[in-house]
Amino acid sequence: MTGLSGSGKSTLANQVDRLLSEQGLHVYRLDGDNLRFGLNRDLAFSEDDRKENIRRVSEVANLFADAGMITICALIAPFAKDRQLARESHERAKTQFIEVFVDAPLKTTEARDPKGLYKKAREGKIKGFTGIDSPYEAPEKPDVHLRTDELSIEEAAEKLMEEILKRVGLDDDLMGEENGSVEQEEDDGKGTEL
Repeated sequence: MTGLSGSGKSTLANQVDRLLSEQGLHVYRLDGDNLRFGLNRDLAFSEDDRKENIRRVSEVANLFADAGMITICALIAPFAKDRQLARESHERAKTQFIEVFVDAPLKTTEARDPKGLYKKAREGKIKGFTGIDSPYEAPEKPDVHLRTDELSIEEAAEKLMEEILKRVGLDDDLMGEENGSVEQEEDDGKGTEL
């Protein structure tokens, strides 16, 4: 998932994680905020560090996907070339990749500002903040485009669930209606990264 800070990536990732888990699917969520405190704590926000952040997360997601897990990555991922490198990494590994653009206009994300980051960036307390003084390159042809200023989290999650279930070989006909169980078609055991 890619989008500006405050676009709803983490909230949507949590909701989709819950829904997939309720279907009996194995899911792991990699959130940019949490990764910055562990795996990527040595990285700042320079263009090179942002590229390395995406590379590392992509490689970790590939490992989870190779183990058969649906991996949800919620990251700003501001540069198109870095997202393309992540996609290519998955193509080489023969794991699925779904680029999800969690799209909300800057005006909306600034109004939400759940962490107060836009305010600090506007005050000059944070330099290189995506959308303010660092660019965000919106995906031109994302696999899924979710306008979170127009959709509720539940509606956005439903749209994303449709794409995920299609990609992993599940659809409404395969889902047990009486007990909520899920049968999965045979596949190569590879998971999916979002």
